[in-house]
Parts: sequence; C-alpha cells; structure tokens
Amino acid sequence: MMKKILIGGAVLAVVIVAGLFYLNNRSRTLSPPAKAELTSGDLTVTIPYSRPSVRGRVIFGTKEEGALQPHGVYWRLGANESTEITINRDVLFNGSPVKQGTYKIYAIPGPEEFEVRLNSELGTWGYLEPDYDKDVLSTRVPVERLATPIEQYTIRMEPTENGISLIFEFSNVRFAIPLTRG
Repeated sequence: MMKKILIGGAVLAVVIVAGLFYLNNRSRTLSPPAKAELTSGDLTVTIPYSRPSVRGRVIFGTKEEGALQPHGVYWRLGANESTEITINRDVLFNGSPVKQGTYKIYAIPGPEEFEVRLNSELGTWGYLEPDYDKDVLSTRVPVERLATPIEQYTIRMEPTENGISLIFEFSNVRFAIPLTRG
C-alpha cells in the first residue's frame, strides 16, 4: 500500500513539473526573449525583455474596445518577467536625474502619452504590479501613432549627440525616451 502511494505521488509530481514546464515554455515561445543594448561614448544601456506579438488583437485602447493593454493600467513593457533597464552611469532620463544602476521599467499607457516609471524592485514576475512605493522616477512621453503597425514588440536604441534614445514600438504606437549625460 505504501509503495502505491509513493509511486502515485511521484507520478503526480512529474505531471505537475511537466505541466509547469510546458506553460513556461509556451509563454516564452509566444513572447521570445530579446535584449536591446547600446554603448554611446561612456554611456551603456541594456534592456533584456520579452517580445509579445499583436496576433490580431487590439493592444492599446479602452477596456470597452477589448484592448489587451487598456489605457490607465500598468504595463510591464514586455511579457513574462518584469522588464529591467541597466544604465552604467548617472543620466538625465527624459530630463530627470537617475543614478546609475538597474531598475524595473514599466508604463501606464494613455491615448496621447505614456507615463514611464523606474522602480527599485527587481527580479519579479512582470504580470504582478510593482510596489509603487519603490518608484524612483515617473515621467511622461508623447505617443506617436504609426501608419504601419509593428507586429512584434520591439525596444531599440539609437545614439544621440549627448546620449541614447530609447525607442519602444508595438502595434500602432511608438514612443521615445532620451537618456543624456548629466
């Protein structure tokens, strides 16, 4: 009898582990990992993130429109784990001072602008909202509407005269954040 219980428990454990592995792998297949990284002069910025796709869905909009990411609601700027940004030196982040380091970066989308925030809470699953008391910066950036939609979420960077421009593109939305040497 004890042997049957042990075998049954072992089989159950294997099924649970296999199921969790499948769900985790499926999520990563639908939103594969990527990394945006650029060095411009003495400034290096690195952002590992996951890349969801539109797949026929409404991404940004209202709840009534069935938007995957409704206006006014936390968005992790990617999929899977929280998106984090590492900056190797003190900078002005859209004009506000930020110390070198690694931060969770997330946004609150709106129809005309996104509120982008940096947060000191690291290593969390992105679906969960951050501890807002650990926000270190909040800034607003205008949204550009794209004539040709971007199917897969992309973060890219371009060097500027005094730093780096972070560019976020997904569906019919693009916004950019300047990082400049302070």
